[in-house]
Amino acid sequence: MEAFILYFKMGLNHVLDFKAYDHILFLIVLAVVFSFNQWKKAILLITLFTLGHSLTLGLAAYGVVNFDINLIEFLIPVTIFITGATNLFRTGKPNQKNSINLVFALFFGLIHGLGFSNYFRMMIGKSEDKLMPLLEFALGIEAAQIIIVFAILVIGALLQSVLKVSKRDWVLVTSSIVIGFSIQMILERYPW
Repeated sequence: MEAFILYFKMGLNHVLDFKAYDHILFLIVLAVVFSFNQWKKAILLITLFTLGHSLTLGLAAYGVVNFDINLIEFLIPVTIFITGATNLFRTGKPNQKNSINLVFALFFGLIHGLGFSNYFRMMIGKSEDKLMPLLEFALGIEAAQIIIVFAILVIGALLQSVLKVSKRDWVLVTSSIVIGFSIQMILERYPW
């Protein structure tokens, strides 16, 4: 049980660490397009992200994949930028479905998982049992992501109901702010 708590807390801290805010920024642009009554769709979205994230962590832990960390650290803000830009171009369009975000969540989860793979390998060391720590860590990630997504949904609902901010403005302004952060991170992490 101690091991479960250890890896679960590490997963929580991985997402909730404000020093490594790129994960939070990605969750914001993924979830901002949803209304509070669409919380099930938002949870599906972050679960897909966790699956992608965990898949590459597992592959890295077992030595199947190994990528240049500088390239991955550059690609992470690129995924944030692409998701935010997609929000800008799609917001307010009639009959707009958020299915593209499902693809982003899974595929970009793979990239984000690679960004943490070196640390995760060091965390589990030469342990033979890599699967249980990975699952425990993934549960911590999922729990933290649920916390963040619910916070985003609540903030959006309050702004829209109390301050009468339109959903369109909420999505556009939030996505634009996150895009600004992602551009700064892209420029800082440019690997060439």
